Amino acid sequence: MNKDELKYKIGQRIIELRTQKGWSQSDLARACNKDRQAIEKLENGKVNPTLFTLLEISKALEVSLSKLVSI
Repeated sequence: MNKDELKYKIGQRIIELRTQKGWSQSDLARACNKDRQAIEKLENGKVNPTLFTLLEISKALEVSLSKLVSI
């Protein structure tokens, strides 16, 4: 798996977990103090998220970091 594939798969995982909660991108952005465009870029695999960003998202979604990045 290359870097772009990994970013895409993590983005898809964020979408999956977010939609399970019934949240919009804006809801997730508010919950982790990001802007909606940042969440959109993460979900579309356009950016390489930091470990801290992934931790913030996992906390907002109330899942473990390992569950967030399990692909």
